[in-house]
Amino acid sequence: MCLTVSGGHTQIVLVRNFFDFEIIGQTIDDAAGEAFDKSAKIMGLPYPGGPLIDQYAKLGDATKFKFAKPKAGGYNYSFSGLKTSILYFLQKQVADHPNFIQENLNDLCASIQSTIIEILLQPIPEIAAKHNVKSIALAGGVSANSELRKKTEDIAQKLQLQCFIPAFEYCTDNAAMIAQVGWFKYLSGDFSTQKVQSSARLNW
Repeated sequence: MCLTVSGGHTQIVLVRNFFDFEIIGQTIDDAAGEAFDKSAKIMGLPYPGGPLIDQYAKLGDATKFKFAKPKAGGYNYSFSGLKTSILYFLQKQVADHPNFIQENLNDLCASIQSTIIEILLQPIPEIAAKHNVKSIALAGGVSANSELRKKTEDIAQKLQLQCFIPAFEYCTDNAAMIAQVGWFKYLSGDFSTQKVQSSARLNW
């Protein structure tokens, strides 16, 4: 099972082999990475805000503030409601206390981060049991988030799953992942001719 989390994608993918995938859950609106960045923007942090939330969260109390955890049905995700919950909460607090964000930044970041990660990992135990999953992997830019990495390792240990998390340099777009696909294509004997043309927008 692979949890693919980035600014544009939030998916749970069953991986049977290197070229046999099944998406069994995904966001129905915003991606988790976007939720990080938009939350950071609401708090006045520069783009990209996800890494800054991770940084400030290390100094905060993740239980200090509670935010909405929308349900999307099945193993799907929804993050637009969470963003709205954060926005309305902060608007109300700032109206009463103009320095609220600055005075509570660490706790806000920790609470927001904790909520997003809890949403992401909530369906994992059920999926692992239902589909007899033996291992879990993280992919995408948000896989660089330190708390998501730790919580994924914790849940893998609890469920006795192998856990695969990429090194930080492989958590963003990189040539290594393209080369890896080429290597597996080579091993499987899947070759094409020099007449094949590349496409940046492939329609399945």
